[in-house]
Amino acid sequence: MDIAIGMDVDGPLEKTLERAAGLRERGFTRMWSSQIFGPDTLTVFAVVGREYPDLDLGTAVVPIQTRHPTMLAAQARTVQEAIGGRLSLGIGLSHKAVVEGMWGISFDHPANYMGEYLEALAPMLRGERVNVHGERVSAVTIGALGPGDVRTPALLVAALAPRMLEMAGTVTDGTLTWMTGVKTLATHVVPTINAAATAAGRPTPRVVCSLPISVTSDVADTRDTVNERLAIYGTLPSYRAMLDREGADGPADVGLFGTREQVLEKLHELAEAGVTEFSASMAGGADDRDETYDTLFEFQAT
Repeated sequence: MDIAIGMDVDGPLEKTLERAAGLRERGFTRMWSSQIFGPDTLTVFAVVGREYPDLDLGTAVVPIQTRHPTMLAAQARTVQEAIGGRLSLGIGLSHKAVVEGMWGISFDHPANYMGEYLEALAPMLRGERVNVHGERVSAVTIGALGPGDVRTPALLVAALAPRMLEMAGTVTDGTLTWMTGVKTLATHVVPTINAAATAAGRPTPRVVCSLPISVTSDVADTRDTVNERLAIYGTLPSYRAMLDREGADGPADVGLFGTREQVLEKLHELAEAGVTEFSASMAGGADDRDETYDTLFEFQAT
């Protein structure tokens, strides 16, 4: 199981470059960043990856509703060229409260929408022509979008429900999960996406798992802080379904907290569940984070 770090891209670009440099100096070269309400993550990646061409950078995730697939394909291929071919494009559906309440876009039949979107996006990322006319997504191209000669970016879909996981395994390179515990990964996420990929004759998919993590001597305080900071995720239907499946009351119940040995054991459990990459969402104070980075690096080196 590879180790990555969830990197914050909020704030001035210079601060993001400093964060990337600091993680790189610690020995981490795989980084995932979200696209929520801050800077445009793909644009930031073009700068970060140009500055540090040894970094593998991934979006976790870009919501699809506000970006037509032709625009996203052109942007992703452009960033891929700018950073030397080390981009993983993670996309997702966001949530009804955001899509309808803040953007004024229908959230009806989200899996159907994702299916049509992937029908257009996946071949465009490969530089192929498309002629797609769906109920929600239409796209026609006459040639490659963006740079004409660039390696296809990896494409992953945030998928938790069975239909979405089957789609991800059939059409894309894998999935990204959040708020999903080891039991649910082992019994639901991994077998479902792997079966879909096998049926489609595709390689074993990437399963990128992100969870809160902290090597700490004060587990109770860390759990309280995580439950408070991440409380919203316990109310969103897609994540709530995964927490319920796990038997978890709140976000802290799926986190990786404890001593170095306890956290290492939990990382090994994720690897045994079939997770191919763990993206650390750092929790705890500065001292705890230093210990956590050291523990992740120890796991990475084994």
